[in-house]
Amino acid sequence: MAASELYTKYARVWIPDVEEVWRSAELTKDYRQGDGVLQLQLEDGKELEYKLDPKTNNLPHLRNPDILVGENDLTALSYLHEPAVLHNLKVRFTDSKLIYTYCGIVLVAINPYETLPIYGSDIINAYSGQNMGDMDPHIFAVAEEAYKQMARDERNQSIIVSGESGAGKTVSAKYAMRYFATVSGSASEANVEEKVLASNPIMESIGNAKTTRNDNSSRFGKYIEIGFDKRYHIIGANMRTYLLEKSRVVFQADEERNYHIFYQLCASAHLPEFKALKLGKADNFHYTKQGRNPVIDGIDDAKEMSTTRNAFTLLGVNESYQMGLFRILASILHLGNVEVKDRDSDSSIIPPNNGHLSVFCELMGVTYQDMSHWLCHKKLKTATETYIKPVPKLQAINARDALAKHIYAKLFNWIVDHVNKSLHSTVKQHSFIGVLDIYGFETFEINSFEQFCINYANEKLQQQFNMHVFKLEQEEYMKEQIPWTLIDFYDNQPCINLIEAKMGVLDLLDEECKMPKGSDDSWAQKLYNTHLKTCSLFEKPRMSNKAFIIQHFADKVEYQCDGFLEKNKDTVNEEQIHVLKASKFDLLVELFHDEEKATSPTGAAPTTGGRTRLSVKPVKSKAGQSSKEHKKTVGLQFRNSLHLLMETLNATTPHYVRCIKPNDFKFAFTFDPKRAVQQLRACGVLETIRISAAGFPSRWTYQEFFSRYRVLMIQKDVLTDRKMTCKNVLEKLVQDPDKYQFGKTKIFFRAGQVAYLEKLRADKLRAACIRIQKTIRCWLARKKYLRMKHAATTIQRYVRGHQARCLAKFLRRTRAAIIIQKYQRMYVQRTCYKRKQAAALAMQCILRAYMARQLYKALLREHKAIIIQKMVRGWLARQWFKRSLRAIVYLQCCIRRMRAKWELKKLKIEARSVEHFKKLNIGMENKIMQLQRRIDEQNKDNRSLSERLNGLEISHAAESERMRVEVHRLRGAEEDAKNNANKVTTLLEELERLRKDLKNTQKEKKAIEDWAKTYQDEMEQMISELKEQNHLLKNEKNDLNRLIQEQGQQWTEKMQRALKEETQQLENDLNEERSRYQNLLTEHLRLEEKYDDLKEEISLAVNVPKPGHRRTDSTHSSNESECTYNSEFAESEEGSRGGEDVSKAILDMSLFLKLQKRVSELEQEKQSLQNELDRREEQFQRARARDDEEHKKARGAELEYESLKRQELESENKKLKHHLNEMRQSLRGSAEAGSAAPGSPPYTVLLDQLNSSNEELEVRKEEVLILRSQLVSQKEAMQHKATMTEPLPYIEDVQKLTDAKEISQAYMGLKDTNRSPRFTRRPTEVNELVSRLRLLESQLQAQRRSHDNEVEVLRGELQSVKEDNNRQQQLLAQNLQLPPEARIEASLQHEITRLTNENLELHSDDPKEYKAYRISMLRRMVDLMEQLEKQDKTVRKLKKQLKVFAKKINDLEGGQMDVSPGQTTDEPVHPVNIPRREKDFQGMLEYKKEDELKLVKNLILELKPRGVAVNLIPGLPAYILFMCLRHADYVNDDQKVRSLLTSVINSIKKILKKRGDDFETVSFWLSNTCRFLHCLKQYSGDEQFMKHNSPKQNDHCLSNFDLAEYRQVLSDLAIQIYQQLIKSMENILQPMIVSGMLEHETIQGVSGVKPTGLRKRTSSIADEGTYTLDSIIRQLNSFHSIMCQHGTDPELIKQVVKQQFYIIGAVTLNNLLLRKDMCSWSKGMQIRYNVSQLEEWLRDKNLMTCGAKETLEPLIQAAQLLQVKKKTDEDAEAICSMCNALSTAQIVKVLNLYTPVNAFEERVSVLFIRTIQTRLRDRKESPQLLMDTKVIYPVTFPFNPSSLALETIQIPGSLNLAFLTRV
Repeated sequence: MAASELYTKYARVWIPDVEEVWRSAELTKDYRQGDGVLQLQLEDGKELEYKLDPKTNNLPHLRNPDILVGENDLTALSYLHEPAVLHNLKVRFTDSKLIYTYCGIVLVAINPYETLPIYGSDIINAYSGQNMGDMDPHIFAVAEEAYKQMARDERNQSIIVSGESGAGKTVSAKYAMRYFATVSGSASEANVEEKVLASNPIMESIGNAKTTRNDNSSRFGKYIEIGFDKRYHIIGANMRTYLLEKSRVVFQADEERNYHIFYQLCASAHLPEFKALKLGKADNFHYTKQGRNPVIDGIDDAKEMSTTRNAFTLLGVNESYQMGLFRILASILHLGNVEVKDRDSDSSIIPPNNGHLSVFCELMGVTYQDMSHWLCHKKLKTATETYIKPVPKLQAINARDALAKHIYAKLFNWIVDHVNKSLHSTVKQHSFIGVLDIYGFETFEINSFEQFCINYANEKLQQQFNMHVFKLEQEEYMKEQIPWTLIDFYDNQPCINLIEAKMGVLDLLDEECKMPKGSDDSWAQKLYNTHLKTCSLFEKPRMSNKAFIIQHFADKVEYQCDGFLEKNKDTVNEEQIHVLKASKFDLLVELFHDEEKATSPTGAAPTTGGRTRLSVKPVKSKAGQSSKEHKKTVGLQFRNSLHLLMETLNATTPHYVRCIKPNDFKFAFTFDPKRAVQQLRACGVLETIRISAAGFPSRWTYQEFFSRYRVLMIQKDVLTDRKMTCKNVLEKLVQDPDKYQFGKTKIFFRAGQVAYLEKLRADKLRAACIRIQKTIRCWLARKKYLRMKHAATTIQRYVRGHQARCLAKFLRRTRAAIIIQKYQRMYVQRTCYKRKQAAALAMQCILRAYMARQLYKALLREHKAIIIQKMVRGWLARQWFKRSLRAIVYLQCCIRRMRAKWELKKLKIEARSVEHFKKLNIGMENKIMQLQRRIDEQNKDNRSLSERLNGLEISHAAESERMRVEVHRLRGAEEDAKNNANKVTTLLEELERLRKDLKNTQKEKKAIEDWAKTYQDEMEQMISELKEQNHLLKNEKNDLNRLIQEQGQQWTEKMQRALKEETQQLENDLNEERSRYQNLLTEHLRLEEKYDDLKEEISLAVNVPKPGHRRTDSTHSSNESECTYNSEFAESEEGSRGGEDVSKAILDMSLFLKLQKRVSELEQEKQSLQNELDRREEQFQRARARDDEEHKKARGAELEYESLKRQELESENKKLKHHLNEMRQSLRGSAEAGSAAPGSPPYTVLLDQLNSSNEELEVRKEEVLILRSQLVSQKEAMQHKATMTEPLPYIEDVQKLTDAKEISQAYMGLKDTNRSPRFTRRPTEVNELVSRLRLLESQLQAQRRSHDNEVEVLRGELQSVKEDNNRQQQLLAQNLQLPPEARIEASLQHEITRLTNENLELHSDDPKEYKAYRISMLRRMVDLMEQLEKQDKTVRKLKKQLKVFAKKINDLEGGQMDVSPGQTTDEPVHPVNIPRREKDFQGMLEYKKEDELKLVKNLILELKPRGVAVNLIPGLPAYILFMCLRHADYVNDDQKVRSLLTSVINSIKKILKKRGDDFETVSFWLSNTCRFLHCLKQYSGDEQFMKHNSPKQNDHCLSNFDLAEYRQVLSDLAIQIYQQLIKSMENILQPMIVSGMLEHETIQGVSGVKPTGLRKRTSSIADEGTYTLDSIIRQLNSFHSIMCQHGTDPELIKQVVKQQFYIIGAVTLNNLLLRKDMCSWSKGMQIRYNVSQLEEWLRDKNLMTCGAKETLEPLIQAAQLLQVKKKTDEDAEAICSMCNALSTAQIVKVLNLYTPVNAFEERVSVLFIRTIQTRLRDRKESPQLLMDTKVIYPVTFPFNPSSLALETIQIPGSLNLAFLTRV
């Protein structure tokens, strides 16, 4: 392709720039071949002429299309060059806040200098198991790739993390190790992964320090091998260290610090355990104050010290060793403060009693004299003599510092060694993953020996990296069968040879170190002479003879020769070492004597770093070599360790992480292009790009190419063969065949070809868009013209019509005015007349209506009150009667059942004693005679009392009649006297007053008329004013009403919202509690399974056979039923295990003793419960008797009082009528005399009295009616009570007493109302009479109560005597008819009853004596019952054995005996089917105890769910099990019930553990467990569960046992099965979701495929198959049909579907948030279409109300977010209101990841994203980015009764349950 085709107008290019390195510009003119200048325009609008180099004539780099900017993989860029890489990294880092980017096989990590929420456990889970190309770049993706390749290829892996100081190497390595620890876990319970992570704080404290570039800079290199076993669980780790920077111990530059551990010690000096170290602040020590900045912002050194100590403890370093380490570290600080003074020019001295030296010697355990001497002297050895020579002050200080560095290096190696020991595993290592955290290429203004070693290591690593990249490229070409052409890439072997070959730099350095008078200058001259003319990579600076330059792969570096020899020798005074070896401090001696333990097991070398001395550990050390160790040079040691490292890396598969430091000021998300491009050149990223660009960097599959560039094809180009289609199109589009190659599965393009194709595609789409816009604009303009034309004609038509209507209206108004004048005059006259007439009629109407309404209201209120009272009293009486009747019947049933049980037990006990029965019969006749005589005496007393009672009643009636006559006579006389005395005087006074009033009235009449006239005028004026005010007030009232209504509506809405929120909060709290409980249940079950697995492993390891009787620990079992099941299971197999050794009995002895102890405890508990029961029965009997008496008394008194009250009211009614008649007569007399007028005061008074009397009369009538109705109801109740033979029970229920209390309260309220002042307006004489009557009434009631009490007592005694007599006679008659055995049993029962009655009497006499007697009797009864049960068991067992032996004998003799014809023999040897009468099936199944295991095996363990679901009714196993349980309940066999339930539960758990991954099996047993649980509820007998039962189903309820506790156990089991179902379903759906919801194009052609890099889906493993949305829907249909076939409850199906949709939505959204290639407009459309298909599925299944749609709301909003407009503030507001289900982090993440797929789409601006963040900052939400896919909604099991009748169920023969018998 010619350059003129690419460098056209508007093409964008990159030009060099001093400040920004590269700047973007746009061509303003087409480039033509031969032009020397390009016309450019910069982004700021500035015009520029760019001159081309006349020699090379190289054109500037072309810029990639905008849709390729921000790609995850740099190799996906069409143009691969330095400015494209730099710009892509900058856009991702600054705009999208993405710190990770792929560059082929390299992960580029840019330090954000900010904590990001992308390393949580949710992110780890999201990346676990994913292919590297499927997710966004991340350190976790690299770690997952390494872990997956280790498992797949069974090859060791390495992750090489490199970069300069402050780039984030340590953090990246730490996160990689955390990923391995989290994903793989440990193979044992030793928490190895925690130990591996715990090594990080230790190594950071002793190996990291603050530098000017990094607050936590690693000053050493390390290579950590994480070991895995065959199951790829972490089993241990091993660490190698390289180049520890020892010089930092004694020197730090400005703004730097020493190693963290020193500052942590100083910050913790106040702790008691550190008092002996005599430390202080860091500013007090020379070795920690040189940097003048001892504090790091945001870091608490004391807290970090605590973390370090905890890490030491976790790794097994005990407290004594820790304190020893801290002693050595503190002594180093004190050594740095030792002052050395000049003695003379050639010698120095330490003053005596130096405090810091004394502390040093005390801590180190050495003598003060020796150490002070050898710090200022040295020993010189010659061939014949040894000299001790003093040293000057400067050398003494250097010797002191050298000693401090040497001690620290030894301590560092010792710690590394112990860390490795603690991480070492005894298990054989199968494979490992190594993490290399090593320094990057370094170049400073002054570079010394340290930088030389570091750059040498990077040369070796870069060579290995280049070879690996080249190898991968070659493999890719060979795989696709592309012609291989040799790619020229940089080989740095010459540079490596210059450094390490013979006569190389290191070799000459070692040789110079051996020379007696070797110096840096002589070494430099040797370098010049050897390499200056022979090697092009070696140069000499112009202005210096003590430096040299080496051309490294990244840059030229000038090294200063000063100090090279000294640093390479790394000498220490041996005499100082000898002093330390003689120490009394054991740890110090261990450091210096045992060199094997003091160095790393791997033989790795030592220091790193700045521009200072190094310490290197030997590769190998032998015994006797310690004295010669320091003679080996640092360079040689480092070269050997580097070779060992390269051998390890070459034996593994490497993965590369290159860390980039974006700026030198540690600003968050600030990108410095200069610094970045330096590091990109140094770390080999650009070399990777260059190698890729040299071949075919862009690679497309045929399907991807077809999908992307389908728009460039015509219909005839499209063939069925995608490969041929792509070939034909490419031959037309690209003329040069060298620009592309066709592989087996991919098309390979040269650099720039994809950009050219994108340009063609964009031009084609742009032309299509222009045509669409043209057509649409034409259509819109024509539509607008037609609308305007239609509007004009319409306006004309309406204007003309309006004018015509106005003329007609004027003519009509003129004619109407004349007619109005005519009729108006007539109207005025008629209106005046009608107003007067209407006023009169209105007054009459209003008055009559008012009177009628008052009368009607009074009558209506009375009538309604009567109806309400009638209904309420009737309802209350009926309710009370029903409850009483129900309680009586229930209590009778309970008491009779209890008495029957007691009698049965007592009869069984006494049936064994015949002699006792005989003794009882001796005194029976005498007892009967005594009872008969007693009855006669009581009858006589009863008759006498009855006669006495009759006499009292007669006397009482006579007295009452006499008193009533006397009262009536006195009342009449009093009224006559009063009327006669007052009548005359009253009338005369009234007549005189009326005459005076008449005169006054005539005088005032005229004045009043005058005043009325003036008043009328004033009133009319006032009325007009009031009307105006009224109008204003009405308006204000309307406004206020409207305002109040609005406020009320607002308050109502607010309260509704608050109520809704509160309800939602309560529901959330309930769901949280359910979820918490179910999570605890899951954890409990997980621990149970873990316990079982451990127990199995222990049993396999010990190889001991299982005992016959399994024990279950109480802490392990959820209830004691499991232990019961185990014991019963052991008993069932006892017969087959009879031959086992005696050891089992010994093992079970402890169990037997525990059971025996438990039996005794149960007996005591039973005794205490029995005592409590007896006490409650006594209280119940006493309370019942007392309440019966009080009830009878109260009812009698109330009846008497009500009868008296009725009589009183009738008498008062008669008196009121009499008063009324007298008043009327007086009124008639007054009217005849003419003394009173209708308006006179007497008339008014009398009228008031009449009205009050009428009202009182009506009230009395109503009261009489109410009392009569009450009396009738009470009589009926008393009659019903008389018909009952049993006394009323004592009702404990408070609710049953409230109705009676309500009746009494209503009656008392009525009495209070009647006695209120409104109804007490009677004469004083009547009040006196009433008080006297009440006194008589109270006396009479007292007498009546006492009499009734006596009568009731006598009647009760008489009734009890009669009952005893009848009972004795019945018993005698029955005993005479029974056989002897039954007669004995009945007599025993009778005697027990008699003794019980006597005991009750005894209890009433002396409760304490009775209690002791009861206890002794109960104990004796319990003993007898136990003996009887034992004997019964023995008899039954012997009978069974006898039957078995008889059958065997008959079988043996049947074939041998010959029977003669005349003889009769016993034929029934074989069982004969005896026909029996068919009975109704009661819905129960009977089975034998020994068949329980067979039942469980056939019905649970070996049952095939598919056959049952297809051929049988749903839930059949649950019904069968419940019918078996019903029979066990029916026969009252609690052991059988417990055993069956325990067996069922354990068997279901067993089958789930065995086949828990099978969805069909789990669904089947979830359905049956729920059905079994519903059956237990439906037939439990609880009223709340019996509402929907049929009468027959109610008859089938359980009768003996309350299984509420087992219902809870079954509910927990159902929760476990549900969670297992969700896990099984999730495992099936998980592989489908991402492919079906995100990757598959449901709508073909909508989403175009973008160019991709090397990281594709096939990078890790090949696809096992592509899933589509149809696959997901088919799987959902399968789940739904299986659950429906199994009869799963509809509500439970809804919960399962809701969980399914939550998993689909959460997994899809999480992948969307971690995949930049999926965040586009077209993908949003695909997602919304897929969601609509899922909603359609919900509608088809009628599941729209299950809440599943709401779980997809976050995904729906994310898809909408991808499609909405994202430019203006209005768009931001719309997004904030729309995305309420997404968190702020998720919204920002989607906006950052949004990627245009086509050229006409636009990116989201940074300003818009900040606007969104500003608007959403007030949201209170979790900062978590991803949704938790492990969330399981709390499940509920709503009660769902079955309409299936148990008696109709048939058991198919295929279940092999023939041993079950229908009952």
